[in-house]
Amino acid sequence: MNYGQVFDEAIGRLHKEGRYRVFIDIMRNKGAYPNARCFHGHNGPKPITVWCSNDYLAMGQHPKVIEAMENALHDVGAGSGGTRNIGGNTHLHVELERELADLHGKEGALLFTSGYVSNDATLSTLAKLLPGCVIFSDELNHASMIAGIRNSGCEKRVFRHNDLEHLEQLLAAEDFDTPKVIAFESVYSMDGDVAPIHAICDLAEKYNALTYIDEVHAVGMYGEHGGGISERDEAAHRIDIIEGTLGKAFGVMGGYIAADTRVIDCIRSYAPGFIFTTSLSPVLVAGVLAAVKHLKSSNEERDAQQAAAALLKEKMRKAGLPVMPSVTHIVPLMIGDPVRAKQISDILLAEYGVYVQPINFPTVPRGTERLRFTPGPAHTAEMMDELVTALVEIWDRMELELRKAA
Repeated sequence: MNYGQVFDEAIGRLHKEGRYRVFIDIMRNKGAYPNARCFHGHNGPKPITVWCSNDYLAMGQHPKVIEAMENALHDVGAGSGGTRNIGGNTHLHVELERELADLHGKEGALLFTSGYVSNDATLSTLAKLLPGCVIFSDELNHASMIAGIRNSGCEKRVFRHNDLEHLEQLLAAEDFDTPKVIAFESVYSMDGDVAPIHAICDLAEKYNALTYIDEVHAVGMYGEHGGGISERDEAAHRIDIIEGTLGKAFGVMGGYIAADTRVIDCIRSYAPGFIFTTSLSPVLVAGVLAAVKHLKSSNEERDAQQAAAALLKEKMRKAGLPVMPSVTHIVPLMIGDPVRAKQISDILLAEYGVYVQPINFPTVPRGTERLRFTPGPAHTAEMMDELVTALVEIWDRMELELRKAA
């Protein structure tokens, strides 16, 4: 076996398909987001504007968050010291879990090192605890949910995206007493559409299923207190397990679930992804705690972010750019080809100082490659005009078709 050749061929396939991923070397400017410095492809830093960060509300730059992290660093130190059951449990961890449980109206919450780990660990453990469990998964669920379902070893049924009729057909085909879990997302981050939460809960009640919702692209941004789409739609009480992230709208790092205390205790006690990993640094936890508390009482960031997303969509539509329909803060621009998407991204960065990464397979289906913009509270109308002007020029240069202006 020529191991090196196998690896070279694997990477070569990605290059040939035009979907080899390049990580751009940048540094954000504290207090000046979305301004950043790029070190990629030239000598010394070049000023750029970031358009693709999942720090949706710029809470990673918020003075309260930074101050809380600085205070924790000097009070507690850098690391947690181990797993939660061996030295890695602090009062900050306990306090944040209480805040997150309260945010979603649940009895308890459990912290993980990332949103990926919280999905993988919870879904795989949950299904193993339920004898003969069948998980019903939306076809556009995140890779972490798919991994958790796969790692559970249980039976799965994949239903067409947000297709209630198909979901009901699959549910009806199982015995009523068979343990069932319906796993879905609230906001699907590549298309920007939203799940029909109440209708899914109706089916869960009808067919005796638990509900598991991934709110990672909604927590902090929707609902009066930032509890996500389930809070906005007054559906949180109908969801058995709510999963979220601390690395997007809350601006720091980590993941969590919120549920009743029995579920929390079972996942805490059985999930290897929780038991055997070092806990989040208290410094990170302190920052998230400040972000959650702030966003529970402040709608300023949410309102500004929604206004920015709506304005960018409008400007793109008027310019004839192929912006995809989206009812959320996600602004996807359809390209439909991985090579072309990378070319446009490269030109934007090199010539216009605009940083947006191309989204390719397997994140999205082949033929639906796109640029995904996430305007935030600090993206101004002038920045948007500069961005749209650049895109129109590139469209003309590459002889791409613009839609008839709306």
